[in-house]
Amino acid sequence: MTNNHVVGDNAPTREVTIALADKREVRGRVIGTDPATDIALLKIDIGGLGTLPWGDSDRLQVGEWVLAIGSPFQLSQTVTAGIVSAPGRANVGIADYEDFIQTDAAINPGNSGGALINTRGELIGINTGIFSQSGGYQGIGFAVPSKLARHVVNDLMKYGAVRRGTIGGISVDRLTPQMAEEVGAPNTNGAIVVRMLRNAEAYAAGIRPGDIIVAFNGRPVDDPSQLYRHVADAQVGSTATLRVLRSG
Repeated sequence: MTNNHVVGDNAPTREVTIALADKREVRGRVIGTDPATDIALLKIDIGGLGTLPWGDSDRLQVGEWVLAIGSPFQLSQTVTAGIVSAPGRANVGIADYEDFIQTDAAINPGNSGGALINTRGELIGINTGIFSQSGGYQGIGFAVPSKLARHVVNDLMKYGAVRRGTIGGISVDRLTPQMAEEVGAPNTNGAIVVRMLRNAEAYAAGIRPGDIIVAFNGRPVDDPSQLYRHVADAQVGSTATLRVLRSG
């Protein structure tokens, strides 16, 4: 289920009504929400319900069969089949934090928040959006991978909010072929620092405007969105090592 209502540590818990597969309606509570991924964690005080085991979204292969479950156009418990079209999709414009599984399983309005499962019945994603010029299914759907969803759920359970790392006082941009040529970069991979504050910790550490960040804690950085994901996934309060390209 998705929900844009932010619940902080001191905010009152929001109550919702949840419809189950057996047509029962029960009262539930919103434990927390994460607007960056459009995921909410709910709690209901009822037993005897079936659960889906977590799957490992990092092991997904392009072409692997998946099933999307949801309620498109209020048609509850609809199941559609397709394949994994691509992992790690970003720059889609759906959410602030983007690391989507792309699938051609039919996803329509109302599928958001539904399960994306593999052929072993494991939860490997949560359906979240589509690319469409008509408003309906056009063969391109997106799901939040289970690894990310599990991180969100665990943080919401523990802290009431999702904790993410940030680098303050620094702005980065995508490298164009022209910019890469001007700064002596061999290709357009990386995130170029375009602005930063002199009192930023990154400035004190030696980062300067014009630097191209090509790795974060040993993980390659192909574009600004990938840098953002690496930073967000880093432990709050930790020290990160950046690899930068400067003046060629």
